[in-house]
Amino acid sequence: MEFTSAAAREHYDAVREVLDGAVVGLDFDGTLSPVVDDPEAARLHPGAPGVLLELAEVVRAVAVITGRPARQAIAMGDLDALGNAMLDRGAELFVFGQYGNERWSSTEQRILSPRPPAGLASFERELPGVLRRADAAEAYIEEKGLAVAVHTRRMDDPTGAFERIVAPLTTLAERHHLTIEPGRNVVEIRSGDMHKGQAVRTFVAEQQAKGIVFGGDDLGDIEAFEAVRDLREEGLPGLVICSASTEQPDLVDLADLVVDGPAGVVDVLGSLLRDR
Repeated sequence: MEFTSAAAREHYDAVREVLDGAVVGLDFDGTLSPVVDDPEAARLHPGAPGVLLELAEVVRAVAVITGRPARQAIAMGDLDALGNAMLDRGAELFVFGQYGNERWSSTEQRILSPRPPAGLASFERELPGVLRRADAAEAYIEEKGLAVAVHTRRMDDPTGAFERIVAPLTTLAERHHLTIEPGRNVVEIRSGDMHKGQAVRTFVAEQQAKGIVFGGDDLGDIEAFEAVRDLREEGLPGLVICSASTEQPDLVDLADLVVDGPAGVVDVLGSLLRDR
């Protein structure tokens, strides 16, 4: 567990002191689940369910805040079973899918979702041609309902292919009034109306939280990191955990704690429980 500054240690201590009134929000891929070449093969780190269950008995609420569709995250993380276990202990689990556009809770057991953004269907029709012209026709296209993601991780030269597709996908997205979100050898295209920072603020407000812990690992988490830091400036104790990646060093500069992947995230959550 590596604090990025003396002030970061103070933020940890401030959250620890109000842990029973705090909320915890965590990204899925790279934070709770190790990053894998096949996005459909992602699963929670073995230590995550136990520490989340124990944490839920102490904090006000726990949420998974992910770019994945909520239904997909629930299935891959077995989050419905985890949510039921939390309910048995008087706690609740939330899932904010597709950057907060979708919502699920272990109490209601249904996903609330808006309509797909205007322009997405047209974007998807033009996408194969754009990829062919960028010499990336073999990129994996993941349709998410409210978004589409283009993965290069399984290609022979994932980094080179990623670099070739960013500019043309940006142009195509702008033409259809959509937002582009580059990540770890993946480019996601979605509506810009919602992001994880808004999801964090909504979660804090609805739970009337006395503190916030957020953990993430990719560029899609930057708004959430910034939201925690802004809430801290407003007087709310907050802790930002970066599940470190050499691919996304910018996140390290915004974090209070830098840890070694999902195993490190699990360790930090366990430390908060032990230190309270």
